[in-house]
Amino acid sequence: MLILVDADDREVGSLGKEACHDGGGILHRAFSLFLFDDQGRLLLQRRSKEKRLWPKYWSNTCCSHPRYGETMEVATARRLREELNTAADVEFVYKFEYQARFSDRGSENELCWVYLGRLGQAVSANEAEIEELRYVSANDLNQEIDAVPERFTPWFKMEWKRLNEEFADRLRCYTEPL
Repeated sequence: MLILVDADDREVGSLGKEACHDGGGILHRAFSLFLFDDQGRLLLQRRSKEKRLWPKYWSNTCCSHPRYGETMEVATARRLREELNTAADVEFVYKFEYQARFSDRGSENELCWVYLGRLGQAVSANEAEIEELRYVSANDLNQEIDAVPERFTPWFKMEWKRLNEEFADRLRCYTEPL
């Protein structure tokens, strides 16, 4: 069960994941994690071909939903273990609302919390969730998004753009090598 919210991120109920993504979607809480290695490279994931929405598209390190009754701290740690068999300290940066339709298969309609962090240990992909992993520098990622934006999920492009434009100083703490 996902957490339904209003535009001010106040909980207004709960609903199953599939129903939240039907049609134009129903506004629910979500999160996106941007995790970097010691060289300042962002870990990207290519979503599984089995995903209902945006299968085989490149996206940020980890994105998901807290379950009803679950805090963001618990949800982000849970999904890092489930998707990447890892852990990381993350810092909240901002949240935003967006809606994006994926053909006739459904929509994302999310109030998404965006986090930055650094990977402190190795990762291994859960193949049911992730098709492929790769690390990319911020500069190379910007060039790739400009050249072939259709390869990336819509939320990832929005979040990355805003991180670069409004939170460049915080982002730089992660994109510069240690």
